[in-house]
Amino acid sequence: MKHRAIKRRNVVIGIGAAAGAATAGGLTLSAQASTGTASDEPYGTLTFDTDAYTELTTTVTTDDGDKEVKYRFWKAITYVAKPVDEKYQSLNVSVPVEIDGEAIDASDAPILFANSVGGYMPSSVADADGIGGGMPGGGGGGTPGGDGGAMNANQLLALAAGYVVVEPGARGRTLKDDDGTYYGTAPAAIVDLKAAVRYVRANKGRIPGNTDRIVSAGTSAGGALSSLLGASGDSRIYATYLSQLGAADASDAIFATGAWCPIADLEHADGAYEWNWGANKQSNGEQVDQATSKQLRAQFAEYQASLRLRRIDGHGPLTARNYDDYLLTHYLQPSATRYLKGLSDSDRAAYLADNTFITWQEGKDGKATFTWEDFLTHVGARKKDTPAFDPFDLSSPENNEFGAGTTEARHFTAYGARHDTSGVGSKRVASDLPEKLGLMNPMYHLARRNPGRSKHWWIRLGTKDSDTSLTVSANIAASAAGLGDQVDHLYYWDEGHGANIDPADFIAWIARVTGYKKK
Repeated sequence: MKHRAIKRRNVVIGIGAAAGAATAGGLTLSAQASTGTASDEPYGTLTFDTDAYTELTTTVTTDDGDKEVKYRFWKAITYVAKPVDEKYQSLNVSVPVEIDGEAIDASDAPILFANSVGGYMPSSVADADGIGGGMPGGGGGGTPGGDGGAMNANQLLALAAGYVVVEPGARGRTLKDDDGTYYGTAPAAIVDLKAAVRYVRANKGRIPGNTDRIVSAGTSAGGALSSLLGASGDSRIYATYLSQLGAADASDAIFATGAWCPIADLEHADGAYEWNWGANKQSNGEQVDQATSKQLRAQFAEYQASLRLRRIDGHGPLTARNYDDYLLTHYLQPSATRYLKGLSDSDRAAYLADNTFITWQEGKDGKATFTWEDFLTHVGARKKDTPAFDPFDLSSPENNEFGAGTTEARHFTAYGARHDTSGVGSKRVASDLPEKLGLMNPMYHLARRNPGRSKHWWIRLGTKDSDTSLTVSANIAASAAGLGDQVDHLYYWDEGHGANIDPADFIAWIARVTGYKKK
């Protein structure tokens, strides 16, 4: 198979002025219908070469012991006809053919679509020598539990379960041309991932696996993108971007979504963070500015009310006033209970002696209870200053994510812009940003009941993860559940950012929701 050489060329992308517009909730976004691959580019360039693989063998450690997996590996396939940067706009495909000497037919297996995006940085699979080689920035050798996307545990266990694994690269916020123009800022990453899904679905019958049973996975920013991919399936607002890349004329909807600690809903993340962690001191023992924290908490209360969400536990509306009780009773206390039940009697006794804020109900129906205030004290120092995501000095990765042209970082909230200390000339959010925020936010699509969304959701994060608010994933879960989607959402007790302590359960969940039985 012939691949284009790794190269880069300038392509200015944006929503055309001639595109139709749809306005909802004060946000105007393009609503041009999908046009598929540009007419001047032959579709044959996006045809999957079934013979261009290398056969590899790897050993995967599972709950049932080590499994030797022989698989076919397709490397660095460019997934758009008119790439901006092929190093990042390419994907790898791994297909098991033999597990412990037994032949495997993966022709109808689920497809795990595992991105390795972290920090909204560029992610490349071009240098990978086998499954699990993609990392932010284009490095190799992903680290389970880190900020490197879906984590190798998911990919390897999926392969050992007989699934097909697709690992896409994507452009990210730090990429810039020789003239200093940034070409990987929002919405480049989600557009690339959608284009990669389209490539897979356009090659139904050529790429092994069931292209109607694609399950995404990602962590942190990659978790946000996985959520967004699930929420925004076949949304018309991305059509111009996809057409300009020469994306395949196919659906970009996925069947199910796996998201770990998603850094999502960025335009409301500052308020959510202060609602959650505003009382916690920083690692230096100092409080953040409490006036700013209070103002942002008020913003969160207003935003939360506007969502009109209901608690998954059936106990009424989900508002800022009752969110602490909701997190405690529906997520945090059950999380602590699961953790403590999994310990030996002696280890449990030792843990409880060290954490006297927990009241433990003995017996086979043991239960952990504690207060919200004690939980916050237990977590300890908050990880970020205030505002956490759109700081006044434009110092966050998210400011860079919304940079444009030769401008490295921009404010994306009115509050951040109004209180700017970086010296930018304007105290207003740039006019193109409301549109880009909608393109990057899964909540936008869930609130509009997008019919092409994923209907199955696996969402996880650690209880000690103060990289974002615990409400962010809970809102995604409540939104999806409110639409009738199947949601499996829980928190890992005492785990931090990027934790994935039940990957085997995720692989089993994929089989259940897709109805797959290994042949």
